[in-house]
Amino acid sequence: MEREGRGAWHGWASEVPPGPAAAGAWAPEHEEDVGEQMTRQETVTADLDQFLEVLPEGVQRWLKGHPNLQDLKEVVLDLGRPIGARFARGYEVMDETPALHADLDYVTSHVGEFDRDNRAGIEATLHRISAIRNRHSQVIGLTCRVGRAVYGTLEIIRDVIESGFNILLLGKPGVGKTTKLREVARVLADEFDRRVVVVDTNNEIGGGGDVPHPAIGRARRMQVPGDRPQASVMIEAVENHMPEVVVVDEIGTEGEADAARTIAERGVQLIATAHGTNLENLMANPTLSDLIGGIQAVVLSDEEARRRGTQKTVLERRAPPTFDIVIEINAINRLAIHHDVAETVDSILQGRPITAELREFGDEGEIVAVHRAVGRGAEMGTGEQADPLEEELRRAESRSRVMRVLPVGVSREHLERALREHRVPATVTQSPDDADVAVALERAAQLGRVPDDVAATVTVRSNTYTQIEEAVEELAEERNTAREDFALREAAEAIDQVLAENVPVELLPQNAYVRRLQRELIARRNLRSKTVGEEPRRRVKLLPP
Repeated sequence: MEREGRGAWHGWASEVPPGPAAAGAWAPEHEEDVGEQMTRQETVTADLDQFLEVLPEGVQRWLKGHPNLQDLKEVVLDLGRPIGARFARGYEVMDETPALHADLDYVTSHVGEFDRDNRAGIEATLHRISAIRNRHSQVIGLTCRVGRAVYGTLEIIRDVIESGFNILLLGKPGVGKTTKLREVARVLADEFDRRVVVVDTNNEIGGGGDVPHPAIGRARRMQVPGDRPQASVMIEAVENHMPEVVVVDEIGTEGEADAARTIAERGVQLIATAHGTNLENLMANPTLSDLIGGIQAVVLSDEEARRRGTQKTVLERRAPPTFDIVIEINAINRLAIHHDVAETVDSILQGRPITAELREFGDEGEIVAVHRAVGRGAEMGTGEQADPLEEELRRAESRSRVMRVLPVGVSREHLERALREHRVPATVTQSPDDADVAVALERAAQLGRVPDDVAATVTVRSNTYTQIEEAVEELAEERNTAREDFALREAAEAIDQVLAENVPVELLPQNAYVRRLQRELIARRNLRSKTVGEEPRRRVKLLPP
């Protein structure tokens, strides 16, 4: 079947299923969580031999013979006090011999240079040595922390990361944000061959030293000098190194929020963490609220205020959010995903219930996902229930958010560029078993090179960027069909309600094209309608006869 001369479609399913999310493991960000329950897919690498080499010889001998060496978290050396070590289950002292200047000097001479925040690292590891100084800047104490690279932490959100959307991770310290960023960099760089640049302010992601830890794979790491703000390095990464993905740990200032928006506007995927435990907390932060669109006070007309049942001055979202998706990491094995940040922020500001996708690991290590009302209203058991139709729309959008596209005889580089520039939530795969749709050269399709298992195929006449771009536009159009079908079904149900109850009914907000389709359907049933509200909450209101 030809569509506007752009390409041929075969066997498209009504919904695009997400890619498989294999059971994986949750990883702690800091060592104090290592003792928590871990699934069997998890592999922890501590590089303990390199860590022990920087310690005084007596401490090395003690620890190498310790039965709980694998649970070591940190070694503490304070001048004039016994040397101690903290394990997963407690703190132990080596002996009563106090630490000497020679012990401290031994450690500092075997690690890298201390930076302005009194931290040093060990080359190509995640270990960190932190110094305590006296008033004369002499080192009088050291905290030698074991850094562990944990693999297999990304599977619970792998489909979200692959989508190409800008993603913000939130959560309290120690819950696993940095660990996930580390694996995000490795997976996107190694498995998807993306050009990934990590902006590593405190060397938490790539570790100390000039050689980053192998846990970030082929991703490139840019350190942030003490005399430069992180924001300027974020912009430099985009301007100088042509990344497809930028990974940033802890966006915390207004300048960094502005830099994040600049990166997003240039079509580069941005994955970052920020200060804050949940989305509502971020909205209340005047410095960082721009990450989710910013909040502004708006004065309504008397008519609009009466229609809404609110005061004349209300809070509304100021602009499109920098991040499309927010992931709240609530616990070691539990997180909440807000797939549409703009919609969620608008709902919170208008006092409507919000729904997030909650994911966690089941008893057998499988990923369990449910959609559930969240926020203060849900926790307290107050507030009205979410509209079932709106719930269904959210579920449909979640299921169809990420497509896996198989290139057959066409340039993968052209295909990835078109998907990125048109903001289509899709990722390119080379595995026919994973593919939802194929973009194939017409000649290759005729020769039977498209695998039979691929549900749908769009063909192009030549392997040019223009042709592939048009095929990608078709992908985007097909994805919109599900939402249009939902919007028309919602309008049909509202028509029946208006005719039965003789009351006005408002539909969910939609874009201008979908609103026109709804109003045409309403007119065919001899009913009147009008468009109310302001973007992005513009919607159709049905009027009784």
